[in-house]
Amino acid sequence: MPTAKKRPDLYTSEEGAKIQEALKNMATDIGYSTIDSYSANADAHPDHLVSFVDKHMAYLQTHPSVDPDHYLANLRLMTRVR
Repeated sequence: MPTAKKRPDLYTSEEGAKIQEALKNMATDIGYSTIDSYSANADAHPDHLVSFVDKHMAYLQTHPSVDPDHYLANLRLMTRVR
């Protein structure tokens, strides 16, 4: 069975810090709809909510073939409040 490839250094790398900063800026900007998501994993998320930043950082971590710049651009388009 194939295993998911991960970016082992996304959370600690300079690129990861820039991505995380961009996601945090989106989360604090009222021009974007960045509500927390439900998580069934009560061990990792006792309140059953995963933050916008954590959710998208985890996605990029587990999908190394995704271009982070394009991902952020599409995320901005999809979450913009009109």
